[in-house]
Amino acid sequence: MSSAAPVVCFGEPLLRLSPPGARLTVQTDTLDLAVGGAEANVAAALASLGRPVRFVGLVPDNPLGRKARSALAAAGVDVSHLRSTPGRMGLYFLEAGAGARPSSIVYDRADSAFAKALPADIDLLSPLEGARVLHISGITPALGPGGCALACAAAGAARDAGVPICFDGNYRAQLWDSWDSDPQRILSELVAQATIFIGNHRDISLLLGTRFSGDGPDRRREAAEAAFAAFPKLEIIASTARHLVTSAHHRISARVDLRDGAHQTDEIDVTDIVDRIGTGDAFAAGVLDRWLDGGDARAMAETGLALAALKHSIAGDMCLVGRADLDAFSAGGGDVRR
Repeated sequence: MSSAAPVVCFGEPLLRLSPPGARLTVQTDTLDLAVGGAEANVAAALASLGRPVRFVGLVPDNPLGRKARSALAAAGVDVSHLRSTPGRMGLYFLEAGAGARPSSIVYDRADSAFAKALPADIDLLSPLEGARVLHISGITPALGPGGCALACAAAGAARDAGVPICFDGNYRAQLWDSWDSDPQRILSELVAQATIFIGNHRDISLLLGTRFSGDGPDRRREAAEAAFAAFPKLEIIASTARHLVTSAHHRISARVDLRDGAHQTDEIDVTDIVDRIGTGDAFAAGVLDRWLDGGDARAMAETGLALAALKHSIAGDMCLVGRADLDAFSAGGGDVRR
């Protein structure tokens, strides 16, 4: 499936380094490498579904940056607007959880080529020509004052070009806590410009400084209505709910709220989990995929949940699922298709 109007994703591609299997870092002398990053994951997922996608950002002009570029290009993403410049690559280290032990992440992104970039270093206008939507996330402003300037410049460029914004909150406490930040103010300024917000009631509580007293769907609707009242441009709020049974067995549901209604899916069991990282990005890509076709709340929630569930079976950050696999998805089906 393709369309003349591309999705534009803006952010920093990353390299992920992790011990093989479920080992601890202290137990290994080798690290597996994967390309990821929240916005890059959304770009790769949409491109794998046949959507035209442009990625805008910056990577170092070295083998690490070229690795990230080639991985996005291999997924079908247009990387002609991904700049290369001297500097270092943003990294993160993952220890995959097992049993009762959760996964853990250590970021190594300070002073990366992207984090040190100025808005003037990246062409934000030409890739937005003819674009259908800009996807950005709260990870870019979490990098520091420079990241805030980049995120605000991207949102401003989309506003000036008349391109709707999809904003994924992606709150990362480790990044925000590493500098003298004000995430409530900064994220609120960005969400105020968005048409689509990927985030749950906890994200909305952070934005509005309000606690929601309901439970389950009632609390989510209360939060959504508060967000719609606070942010007049907002039309769609999409979120997931996850209950952990073990590190390899989760129960997940999805929800999409509109100003005049909502749809919440049934909870599905996701078992034999291979890799949880990037599942939220897969959900965002599924929501966007159906939104691009004019889908309703139910279609967006169910497609987002399907793509998120499938991502749990794929190693690495990126959800490289084709259209046929998504269309054939069923929550209970795992048999071989012949």
